[in-house]
Amino acid sequence: MQSLAMIDNWPVPTAAVAVVRADGTVLGTHGPTAHRFPLASVTKPIAAYAALVAYEEGAVELDEPAGPEGSTVRHLLAHTSGLAFDEHRTTAAPGTRRLYSNAGFEVLGDHIAKATDIPFPDYVRQAVLEPLGMTATTVDGSPAKDGVSTVDDLVRFAAEVQVPQLLDPHTVLAAQTVVHPGLKGVLPGYGHQNPNDWGLGFEIRDSKSPHWTGGSSSPATFGHFGQSGTFLWIDPVAGAACIALTDRAFGPWAAEVWPPFTDAVLAELRSGH
Repeated sequence: MQSLAMIDNWPVPTAAVAVVRADGTVLGTHGPTAHRFPLASVTKPIAAYAALVAYEEGAVELDEPAGPEGSTVRHLLAHTSGLAFDEHRTTAAPGTRRLYSNAGFEVLGDHIAKATDIPFPDYVRQAVLEPLGMTATTVDGSPAKDGVSTVDDLVRFAAEVQVPQLLDPHTVLAAQTVVHPGLKGVLPGYGHQNPNDWGLGFEIRDSKSPHWTGGSSSPATFGHFGQSGTFLWIDPVAGAACIALTDRAFGPWAAEVWPPFTDAVLAELRSGH
């Protein structure tokens, strides 16, 4: 895919990208795809996937209490628990606001660790990373932001999310469907969004503007970006996913180059080249 070479003009020391179809076919890569990059918040979809494995295994229920009073596992996954961004304090009643929360994912990891009697980094490895062959990936420390991975490994993850083998497809469909529709909130780096739609660990594009995906991205697009200059999006309408990892912190540079890059990738997918 010629569009992938656009990353050569990004103002970053190192970048790697890939596009993968739902059937696992890698349509193109560019850059050092085996290089390990800090994921920052792109860790969250991987942690969420492990949480959904725990749910399907019967270790937890999505609507069981977890986190602040009145909050559940589902609230934590959908950033509606009321927990603050990076502090373990409650700033809203569960289900009333979309408060993007690293603390919520840390509480979620602790909850699953207690339910399974397995430290959460080990649970992620056993539930997701090893079965998918993601041998270069670790989720040590915070399940909100401390993952490290490669484009090669995330290609495997993106193929799994598109055609699930570890989870029931209905579970993954629920993860990419809006939880608590209509809630306002701040999308970090992009300001207030009304609504600020989210699924179970995945952000949903819908009609958000501005946004880190492309102007031609379908409203059904879902995924995540990270403050370490990383993103993963899956566009069901395009039938493909795109991974981009860099080693420069998110900032105005990313907001400038990511959307046209995504639009170029989607245009190439549509043209069949």
